[in-house]
Amino acid sequence: MKSAEKKKKFELGLEHFNSRKFFEAHEVWEEIWLVEAEPEKTFLQGLIQLAAAYHHYEHGNPDGAESLLASGIVKLSRFPVHHHGLSIEELRAAAKQWARLLGEGKNPGSTRLPKIESRKVEASRPRQAR
Repeated sequence: MKSAEKKKKFELGLEHFNSRKFFEAHEVWEEIWLVEAEPEKTFLQGLIQLAAAYHHYEHGNPDGAESLLASGIVKLSRFPVHHHGLSIEELRAAAKQWARLLGEGKNPGSTRLPKIESRKVEASRPRQAR
């Protein structure tokens, strides 16, 4: 698979994830994962596991969701706060909160399903002369 095709599929997976089409995100990212080398293979697997977790949650399987969240968090913990221009730390934090609530037998609520946010780049400000 060519680099441009991988990028297109990766972005399609993001669109699916952020539109709560978790199964579709999982399927698109898996196409890349099958041909990707490390360390990106692990990064994709982490995203795939989170997408699958939220899919399980939406289909009434909180135990499966909790297990997949834990696996995805471990894989994504190997990557920096921002990776591929995405706020991975925010995604990990949301997944940890979901896993904790599910582990406590609580329902996090579908209105709180996370999105994968783009990295927020602060505008550079000119230095003031002293």
